[in-house]
Amino acid sequence: MHNRKELPPYKLLYEKIRKHITDGIYSKGDILPSENELCNSHGLTRPTVRKALDRLVHEGYIRKKQGKGSIVQGQPQGVGILSLSGTTSAIGKDNLVTKMIVKPHLVHPKNDMFGFPLKDIEKEVGFYQLERLRIVNKQPVFYDITLVPNINIPRFAGRNFENRSLFDIMRTVYQIEVIGGEQKLMAINADEKLQEFFNLQSTQPILRLDRRMETNKDGFFFFSQVFCNTADYGLYGTF
Repeated sequence: MHNRKELPPYKLLYEKIRKHITDGIYSKGDILPSENELCNSHGLTRPTVRKALDRLVHEGYIRKKQGKGSIVQGQPQGVGILSLSGTTSAIGKDNLVTKMIVKPHLVHPKNDMFGFPLKDIEKEVGFYQLERLRIVNKQPVFYDITLVPNINIPRFAGRNFENRSLFDIMRTVYQIEVIGGEQKLMAINADEKLQEFFNLQSTQPILRLDRRMETNKDGFFFFSQVFCNTADYGLYGTF
């Protein structure tokens, strides 16, 4: 039997409502269903629903008003790269262009990946590495290097990732979904390569996000290193 790890119920509700807001199902000023209605429609307890709503409040998606309930604020002024649903879902397809820099190719890291230790099986089978530039509202904001383990993902290297969501492809084609992970954030100076990608004139500071992402498939982890030009876009979200 397949051993599937499930998201906690409050995270499932959080992701569902957040996606409804980013997809425009709920617009700014709309009032969400009450806590009682959400409990009944999703079969959840009041503390679980409240935890999901509190997270949405904290991230700026909704606000609570006494006597009215949860009022939709719209999508926060930032980039939700820290969200479990991935960059495409958080930003929205209409505002995001994904440009392939390096197509998927097989690599064999020896000991670790972006500071995270590797297991023997990961070193043995290797990873598919791909590099992408993410452009938000015509401005280059992210340059990311992603590694996906070469474990039961047939024809991965031949798939089209131009303007496609990696998370969506993994979920719909391979039934592999990110459920959590670890991440490290640090400031670095942009080197010549990043200056070119981000149209920078100097070695100004940018953010580097190193991530190890756990999935619903036991022993299957993504790794990524994301360089972020946050001059005009902040990062928000929980992971």
